Amino acid sequence: MATPSLLLTLSVWLLAGSLIAEATYYRHHRYIPHFYRYREHSANTENLLPEVSNPVPEVSQPGVPTYPEIPEVFHPAPEVLPPIPEAFHPVPEVVHPAPEPYHPPEVYQAVSEASSPVNMSRLFYGIMFDAGSTGTRIHIYKFIQKDPVELPVLDNEMYHAVKPGLSAYKDNPEEGGNTIRQLLKIAKKTVPEEEWRRTPVVLKATAGLRLLPEDKANALLKEVRDVFDESPFFVPNNSVSIMNGTNEGILAWVTVNFLTGHLYSNTRRTVGILDLGGGSTQITFLPKSRKTIQSAPPSYIARFNLFNHTYQLYTHSYLGNGLYAARLATLGALGSDGLDWKIFTSSCLPKKFREDVTFGGTTYKVSGIPDGYAGYKLCYYEVMKVIKGIVHQPYEVKGSSIFYAFSYYFDRAVESGLIDGSRGGAVEVRDFKKRAKEVCNKMTKYRAISPFLCMDMTYITCLLKEGFGFKDSTVLQLAKKVNNVETSWALGATFDYFRNLNIH
Repeated sequence: MATPSLLLTLSVWLLAGSLIAEATYYRHHRYIPHFYRYREHSANTENLLPEVSNPVPEVSQPGVPTYPEIPEVFHPAPEVLPPIPEAFHPVPEVVHPAPEPYHPPEVYQAVSEASSPVNMSRLFYGIMFDAGSTGTRIHIYKFIQKDPVELPVLDNEMYHAVKPGLSAYKDNPEEGGNTIRQLLKIAKKTVPEEEWRRTPVVLKATAGLRLLPEDKANALLKEVRDVFDESPFFVPNNSVSIMNGTNEGILAWVTVNFLTGHLYSNTRRTVGILDLGGGSTQITFLPKSRKTIQSAPPSYIARFNLFNHTYQLYTHSYLGNGLYAARLATLGALGSDGLDWKIFTSSCLPKKFREDVTFGGTTYKVSGIPDGYAGYKLCYYEVMKVIKGIVHQPYEVKGSSIFYAFSYYFDRAVESGLIDGSRGGAVEVRDFKKRAKEVCNKMTKYRAISPFLCMDMTYITCLLKEGFGFKDSTVLQLAKKVNNVETSWALGATFDYFRNLNIH
């Protein structure tokens, strides 16, 4: 009789043990919120994006799963980010392994000041100043590094601008430095304090400083360096410089093709760019025809490296052919003397217009022709002298290449009513010509918008047709932003800093 009772007791005991074992297994393998691991930089990784290091295996213990140890700082999981537009991440999402057990964070060891403190975590920031001829802009970028061999995903951009540009302070560099201090305050509010000393701050000046005498430009650059050194951000070597025109065009091309998703494409389909600044203008595209390369001046062909591939671009920057510089060139005022008493006139301006105009810190007396003629045809002949024989016509633009046009192309198209400022849009070259005629032949109607609108629209028309050689039917995509990010060289320059595109 004792035997059945003993068997029953033994069965109950085994069943209970089995249930406990199952419950223990479930608790061990259920999803537990844990900390994502980010790798810090080493002392010799200046200006590099995160690299993948080989994990060191742990000593295996029987019955216990092993995980790679990463002997660096563990940061808390970042907050959930909103979905990023498709153009920013056409590459597949990274699939993470099963959650690992939580390990206490190790103590962070301070890095030597001599080494580059570029943040090697998946979230990092970059600050790029665009010191243009008509204003200074700050671009504060937040990146997510998904794959160490690819370009990072741009999470968002903070953008702010002040006027006038640094070149306006050529005789008072300290005041120019104060405009940089003003913009750095915005950076301190945007970048988390714990990221300040890891976040590089860089300023690149364009045509405004290129047009200045060397001693005046250098004094402004020195003042900016002093302001940067006062800031809590990381100041790399050569953080303040004047960028050459070739790099300006290439980096704008990188920006637009990154934002439109073309740099991720395997089809090699890209878009060209047309950038019209205040002091200079750039054209850059990836040639499809060998004849384009063969017929171009050698200095108009440039190369850079990306994704282990060398891109060969047609690119050139025309200094003095930006919108504001072209106004003065059309008037015959650019580089002229006797500015105290000379009055520069043009049939591109309303007859009764007379005003002092300042560009690059210099003031000019400008006027219409009170007793003369004004209108599109006369204006076209005037602006022709600024373009004809100066601007090279690439063989390929007469075809069906796709071009994005921005900066003053966009601004004047909005002011003249060609496109909606909030959406941008596509226009044909002939649309600029048609609207230029209307504006010039009805100057009094458009004077309230800008007395220079006739001159500007005519100059853009002449630059596109007589300069670059675009056909009337060529379609231009006008955009101030792509996926809510400014279309300028600044983003491309930030990539160049982190990845070194080796432009040559």
